Amino acid sequence: MNIQYSVVIPLKNEEENVQDLLDELEPVMSSIQKPWEVLCIDDGSTDRTLEILRSIASKKPWLRILAFDKNYGQSSAFDAGFKAARGEYILTLDGDRQNDPQDIPRLVKEADSCDMVCGRRINRQDTWIKKITSYFANQIRSRVCHDGIQDTGCSLKLYKAESLRKIKMFQGMHRFLPALFLIEGLKIKEIPVSHRERVRGKTKYNFFNRSFNTIADMMAVRWMHKRRLTYRIESEMP
Repeated sequence: MNIQYSVVIPLKNEEENVQDLLDELEPVMSSIQKPWEVLCIDDGSTDRTLEILRSIASKKPWLRILAFDKNYGQSSAFDAGFKAARGEYILTLDGDRQNDPQDIPRLVKEADSCDMVCGRRINRQDTWIKKITSYFANQIRSRVCHDGIQDTGCSLKLYKAESLRKIKMFQGMHRFLPALFLIEGLKIKEIPVSHRERVRGKTKYNFFNRSFNTIADMMAVRWMHKRRLTYRIESEMP
């Protein structure tokens, strides 16, 4: 059976969310009426996340699990999921349940019109400091990287798998995938999606580990943008 959609979800210490997340995701994916799978990447969890995943997978044949031997970070988790995915399209979302799976069909409707569909969170249910930090980070990133995306921090995205295979991932590069797609001459689109409050578990990010660590990554993407090859062949002889 040819898989049409692969859902890739990085997880670290989300024992309180993983069962509800997958219970919520299953009817949404089934409603699309195309073959699908879910890949959960356990990024070195130290709680019962992996144990719960294995229990669910024993009953749900659509669930596949990749378990890291230790924590490597979101970029590594996404990369592992991208490489293991069997679908023609790859969907991503966070494991904290702040992304709403009900938005997935709206991304799927845009799949034929571009190479990447990015969700833009509206009415964000975050603390004011997180909202302000994210706003300025997105403004700076958009100006430096010229990606035209208002909310690259939203993990709810859809990719054409063949387009995604053109992208080389590095540490921290999951935040700059729209810019990397544009560098490759690929088409991206952004649509509004909902956002929910985290009600269980703890966030893995704060101002210091998210903001300062992205500066070097952002400048690397800017360098790639400036140094990309842009030649055109006018004619060719046999």
